[in-house]
Amino acid sequence: MRIDIITVLPELLVSPFSASIMKRAQDKGLVEVCVHDLREFGKGRYRHVDDAPYGGTAGMVLTCEPLDKMISKLTEERTYDDIIYLTPDGITLNQTLANEFSMKGNLMMICGHYKGIDQRIRDMWVTKEISIGDYVLSGGEFGAIILADAIIRLIPGVIGDETSALSDSFQDNLLAPPVYTRPSDYKGHKVPDILLSGNFPKIEDWLHEQAVERTKARRPDLLNNDKH
Repeated sequence: MRIDIITVLPELLVSPFSASIMKRAQDKGLVEVCVHDLREFGKGRYRHVDDAPYGGTAGMVLTCEPLDKMISKLTEERTYDDIIYLTPDGITLNQTLANEFSMKGNLMMICGHYKGIDQRIRDMWVTKEISIGDYVLSGGEFGAIILADAIIRLIPGVIGDETSALSDSFQDNLLAPPVYTRPSDYKGHKVPDILLSGNFPKIEDWLHEQAVERTKARRPDLLNNDKH
């Protein structure tokens, strides 16, 4: 997989992709992450990429020309399965979307800034608009990091134990069950006996029951009675 990210603040994206799982995925050659500075196509001495919006409203908007030139350059080099714009008014990111994106080949992400990007770029180029939640950030960079992480960790070979990702919260519309590790007794707080039994079919049943109960208590909106 290749992920291209367009941003006016490329320095914000250096650290997250230089550590932990996202770095290991790149080192293994399983994903290539390329960050592109929109100011490469900015205008004038200061490489401006923004302007005031029509209509007299407050704030600044990323203009058409730099984005159009950057996107055109990238699409001439390869075909993208999706061109994603990170925006508060997009579809809220969930595990199902992350699963779908993880099966793609090439993705482009556009990080908005200020008041966003000119609507015409959304109309001309964007195929998916994604939000990471009902709140506003200073720019789309953190949204791109979160989306990339959610996608990359699902790519086969990225996580050593691939079944680990399949048991995460929100897979199968359930929250993850409680987890325990050594010691089995800590200050009188004991690990449930079933987890120490070695009876793996019964352990699986118990874990599923716990996942359902936790979901009922904390996120009942996720439950589909036909499945659980």
